[in-house]
Amino acid sequence: MGELRVHNFAISLDGFGTGEGQSADAAFGHAGERIHDWMFATRYWHEMGGVRRGSVGADNAFATMHSSGIGAEIMGAGKFGPPGWQDDPGYKGAWGPNPPFHTPVFVLTHRPRPSVEMAGGTTFHFLDAPPAEALKIALEAAGGQDVRLGGGPSVIRDFVAEGLVDQMHLVQVPILLGRGVRLWDGLEALEEAYHIEAVSTPSGVTHLTFTAKKR
Repeated sequence: MGELRVHNFAISLDGFGTGEGQSADAAFGHAGERIHDWMFATRYWHEMGGVRRGSVGADNAFATMHSSGIGAEIMGAGKFGPPGWQDDPGYKGAWGPNPPFHTPVFVLTHRPRPSVEMAGGTTFHFLDAPPAEALKIALEAAGGQDVRLGGGPSVIRDFVAEGLVDQMHLVQVPILLGRGVRLWDGLEALEEAYHIEAVSTPSGVTHLTFTAKKR
């Protein structure tokens, strides 16, 4: 049976996974892209665009774990598109005709619609389902591989609260956002359920890894 994993999910020092004021022109609200600057500098990021350059240190090593062994993804409505995308029946996500997932992707929304098949092996399915049910469906689609939980912060929080996340890689970025959507609200004592390790890198970020203790 596959596991549920979170990878490369960036948060600010005060725990926000996205800023306030998300829109079609500002996917992460007032946070902008500052929260992902650490990843944009890595070779992993540049090689996705076909360019061989970028850093090859610890940040790159963590970033490359994003896709290994992944057979499906779960994401929230806020990651799939900006507020109001549900009102556009032709909207197909924020990644163009060939999204970077290349697996089935299950979008959690209270307004499901027919599945959308994209180039490169990505098919978006739209589910109105609680976390445990969504995970069961995604694991079946993953065919024995793992499922990646892509975010946003409220979705990750819900799955962690139900004890469904097996591995979680968070990247704490040295900025303060002050407002937006916080990952940690309502969660406490995670150290009782997870082994936690921290690795700081020259870019200024801290990689936090959570591995579920045997249940």
